[in-house]
Amino acid sequence: QVQLQESGGGSVQAGGSLRLACVASGSDLCLGWFRQAPGKGREVVAGVATGSGVTYYADTVKGRFTISQDNAKNTLYLQMNSLKPEDSATYTCVAGCSTDCNRGYCPGGLYRRWGQGTQVTVSS
Repeated sequence: QVQLQESGGGSVQAGGSLRLACVASGSDLCLGWFRQAPGKGREVVAGVATGSGVTYYADTVKGRFTISQDNAKNTLYLQMNSLKPEDSATYTCVAGCSTDCNRGYCPGGLYRRWGQGTQVTVSS
């Protein structure tokens, strides 16, 4: 697993916004974001198929979060609006898939590259 460079985490009040960024160079089929809160399992937040542009969003964030990529800068973004306390977690950038990315994410979460994570804390 090649470490990806994440940034943009921090502390905000409920209703606020944050924009995460990840330098993810390469020709990966899939790019995305996972999150994990203390005591909870890993959850896929959003993903994108690099070729087709097909995106995926968890129901809990759909309409509030937007995943995008800047090919010129080799950077993946996650714009997070209307943040809620339950969004508090460690967010991890992921890249690469050994199978397909038809739905905008890698089936089984089998991404080849993982970042170390950036903390997001939302206060009520």
